[in-house]
Amino acid sequence: MITKKGTVTKISGTKTVKVEVVEKRPHPKYKKMYRITKNFLTHDEKNVATVGDSVVIHQCRPVSKNKHWEIETVVTAVTAADKK
Repeated sequence: MITKKGTVTKISGTKTVKVEVVEKRPHPKYKKMYRITKNFLTHDEKNVATVGDSVVIHQCRPVSKNKHWEIETVVTAVTAADKK
C-alpha cells in the first residue's frame, strides 16, 4: 500500500479534503535537489481533518471520479490558537 505525508490545504465539501504533498528529488543529470508539489483529493470519512493539519494518506479503491486516496491518520492537528 502506497502512503504519503502532506498538509491539508482545502476542505472541498463533505468528506473531501485537498492534501498537498511535497517531494524532494535529485535532478538526474545535475544532482540538484528540487521540489515537486502534487495535490490529491482525499476521502475523509469522519471529517476529522482541518486546514493546516499534517496527515498521512494511503491509496484506496476509487471513491469517486477524482478521489483515489483516503486519510489514514492525522499527525499534527492545528488548534484554534495556532490559527491566530
